[in-house]
Amino acid sequence: MKFFLDTANVEKIREFAEMGIVDGVTTNPSLIAKEGRNFEEVIKEITQIVDGPISAEVTKDTANEMVSEAESLASIHDNIVIKIPMTKEGIKATNMLAKKGIKVNMTLVFSPAQALLAAKAGARYISPFVGRLDDISHIGTELLISIREILDNYDFECEIIAASIRNPLHVVEAARIGVDIATIPPAVMEQLFKHPLTDIGIERFKKDWESVFGK
Repeated sequence: MKFFLDTANVEKIREFAEMGIVDGVTTNPSLIAKEGRNFEEVIKEITQIVDGPISAEVTKDTANEMVSEAESLASIHDNIVIKIPMTKEGIKATNMLAKKGIKVNMTLVFSPAQALLAAKAGARYISPFVGRLDDISHIGTELLISIREILDNYDFECEIIAASIRNPLHVVEAARIGVDIATIPPAVMEQLFKHPLTDIGIERFKKDWESVFGK
């Protein structure tokens, strides 16, 4: 399973990238705005840290506008992937971009039918939002199961990105299902390292060593 970081914070990206566990990055307008920096400047800096897919999202509404914006974003770096929202215009733009050889990450996917449409339109990545489904009393990981089954039935050249990850269990369940990628906020990435028995074990080993050999 590949790990993408879901953030535009370059310091956090650099921190985890140095561990060798970051395969790509996803951003969105909200994450970029949170950093309070120039959009293109942030994207360029991220591409210098991570040698993998970097998702940058369009903000326009019509297919032609999306394509124009996407072409501008794609010119920043070869690793840029364009995030397109799951709408009719988004599907049209995805098909247009796929024909131009520009990779698309279809975002805001909440149903198997939407995922199937995205795959047929030529999306390179599909991002089902797991946590947001949990928020409305649906089981988000069930959507991942359905999409995995659909894509495995055919020869679509696209990967599933488990998005809207809220906790380590989402990551583990996505991995068990066989999802290709999880895009993980830094706070959840921190949680993946933690287990109380690990901390207890380390402390016990230290005490046993010090009791014999001292500090």
